[in-house]
Amino acid sequence: MSIDLPDPHDEEAGYPSKTQRKNEMKALQALGERIIAMSDAERARLPLSDDMRFAVEETSRIRSREGRRRHMQYVGKVMRREDLAAIQATFDAIEQESLHRDNVFHRLEQWRDRLIEDDSADALEAFIAEYPEVDRQTLRQLTRNARSERQREKPPTSARKLFKLIRETAGM
Repeated sequence: MSIDLPDPHDEEAGYPSKTQRKNEMKALQALGERIIAMSDAERARLPLSDDMRFAVEETSRIRSREGRRRHMQYVGKVMRREDLAAIQATFDAIEQESLHRDNVFHRLEQWRDRLIEDDSADALEAFIAEYPEVDRQTLRQLTRNARSERQREKPPTSARKLFKLIRETAGM
């Protein structure tokens, strides 16, 4: 009497092929690389085990190329025990925050450009209406100076100061 065990190479029986396993390990190593590349503050937000945190910290001490390659294989192995869904959710949240910050930054740059390019008082009044707490005198002075610098093709010192004022007024 023989027991029929499923063939580990049979993909239809639910076992992944060797290629699939290698691709999964490479993906886990790539995720480990992304974690290693993060800043300490961002990494602290990730739900990582102590083993994973130690493996990430250990990476900075490895100088040899071959040693780093082997260590990244170890990082991939440790990643198998991590909660990948929670890590991915945190990555997504960090990315969304970054996108939001970039969008706000671009909106503030548009305000700066609009204030400098629009010679009428419309842009100033629109900005003051949106941000009534702004120092109006400083805003007008920096806008005038930035226009003058642009016309004389001088370095944009006042434009930078204007942007800083806009950013501080918007709370960024």
